[in-house]
Amino acid sequence: MGMTLLRPSPLGPSPLGTSDLGASKLGKSLPSLGIYIHWPFCSTICPYCDFNVYKARQIDDAQWRQAYIQDLSHAAHRRPGGPVKTVFFGGGTPSLMGSDLVADLLAQIDRLWGLEAGAEITLEANPEHVTPAYAEALRQAGITRLSLGLQAVQDDALAFLGRHHSAASARQAIEVTRRFFENYNLDLIYGRPGQSCAAWEKELADILSYAPPHLSLYELTIEPDTAFGYQYKRGALIPPADDLRAELYCLTQDLCQSANLPAYEVSNYARAGYACRHNYATWQGGDYLGIGPGAHGRLTYDTPKGRIRHATLAHARPHDWLQSVAQQGHGLAQIDPLSEIETAQEQVLLGMRLLEGVAYQPGLGLFNDAQILALIEDGYLLRDGDYLRATQQGRLVLDHLLGIILN
Repeated sequence: MGMTLLRPSPLGPSPLGTSDLGASKLGKSLPSLGIYIHWPFCSTICPYCDFNVYKARQIDDAQWRQAYIQDLSHAAHRRPGGPVKTVFFGGGTPSLMGSDLVADLLAQIDRLWGLEAGAEITLEANPEHVTPAYAEALRQAGITRLSLGLQAVQDDALAFLGRHHSAASARQAIEVTRRFFENYNLDLIYGRPGQSCAAWEKELADILSYAPPHLSLYELTIEPDTAFGYQYKRGALIPPADDLRAELYCLTQDLCQSANLPAYEVSNYARAGYACRHNYATWQGGDYLGIGPGAHGRLTYDTPKGRIRHATLAHARPHDWLQSVAQQGHGLAQIDPLSEIETAQEQVLLGMRLLEGVAYQPGLGLFNDAQILALIEDGYLLRDGDYLRATQQGRLVLDHLLGIILN
């Protein structure tokens, strides 16, 4: 279930630096900080993926190490104040990164801001890369949480999804992950063409038998400009009907709840204490740096005009990002100061993804109170004290709700 956030606007002709925004004078009193590092390369591009990814060919590890370290250094001048509470290596396929590069970047973050004791440091990995040697090297480098991109544990489903691991290697990767990481996540995609509730129940029960602390369970979304998108346009791919999709979603909720992995977000389920702290902070409107090609960020700066939250976006293409870092000292292509109302709107859009919802008080002009009252009466929303949240019925159509509850 995707959503549209506020888009940054292009940078002006002068490079972004402390002269533009001003170094923070309040430092540690700024919102807590997370860092997202985007690795844009994959061995192959999956047919459902519309992320900012590129097929890995010849990669100069030394060049990328220097660029990431330089971009982090520039970011520390723009947004000082630590310690960093979470780091998330996403992609792309970050498990194509060498463990030494991961270690170097974490060491640089620690030097620049300090890593909080017990910081959550996540890396997304493909099953075919998760050998005992690599898992141990990642743990030694500082990774505390592995997010394993299974997507399925059936060979026919993996072939359909364009994955290059087998069901057997997926299971082997789960065992290796459990051995080296107490905190980990398993990603799966359901709602595939031809998938029945009975088949998904069996597949999910199989995964739940491993007693994972966290699951990310995504309904297959057909995105334009992907291989699946083109197949759908030709009529060669037919997704499940809406009523079956709803049944699959409700079944997912029930099975995970019964396994003590209740949903805490639209597509995420966790045992108590194992919710992804990085993503959770993002959905609650926390600050995070976006480092790497195409990475988004949300940062609060102390400027001559006061404390202002900014949206940032890095150059998307790897060559453009590397060139920008080399010439300007940073990889940012766009930045936009957000008004108070824009910040509030975005925090509602993000916060409503969480089962706890968002703080709500009628009559303030931010919410469409009449629409909210109607949606509560129809069973899509629930007023819980001072909070507004989506019901299970509402989460099925969350994107639609988000489009009408704000003024």
